[in-house]
Amino acid sequence: MNKKSLLFKSIAVSIAISVAGCASIIGKSSYPVAIKSTPDGTHFVIKNHTGDAIHTGETPATVTLNSSKGYFKKAEYTVTFTKEGFKEQTVPLTASLDGWYFGNILLGGLIGMLIVDPATGAMWKLPNDVGGNLAHQDATAKLENGIAPELQVVTLDQIPDAMKSQLIELH
Repeated sequence: MNKKSLLFKSIAVSIAISVAGCASIIGKSSYPVAIKSTPDGTHFVIKNHTGDAIHTGETPATVTLNSSKGYFKKAEYTVTFTKEGFKEQTVPLTASLDGWYFGNILLGGLIGMLIVDPATGAMWKLPNDVGGNLAHQDATAKLENGIAPELQVVTLDQIPDAMKSQLIELH
């Protein structure tokens, strides 16, 4: 290989590295996220930052989601789990800064750090999975009007005399 050819290839590689962001080269802008729950077979709805439902399904499932919601803005989702006989649960799903983004200091330079990775969303990453752990609903905890009763702790002197005859002593 002659010196001219080697110089040309070196310049081409340098330009390619300088116009691409490190996270864009190593990372990605959308991620598969495993949606899990206890119990399995739970219905889920994924909503984006504006509250729009973008995916529904039943657990377990894998959904591909974007890690960015715009230039320098990480994606924010909520996953709501529902199943008959269980309490509804909503879990946040938020992107975090991808460690490869800092590779721009060595490889991508300012162009990668300020333009390429923020524009493509590659500066963010999503977790591998999100899960819900649903609790059973207590069917006996509702009154006739559908309002759950409240537990109130009082001292003996706060109980009206008319109700004191209904008290049961515990041993």
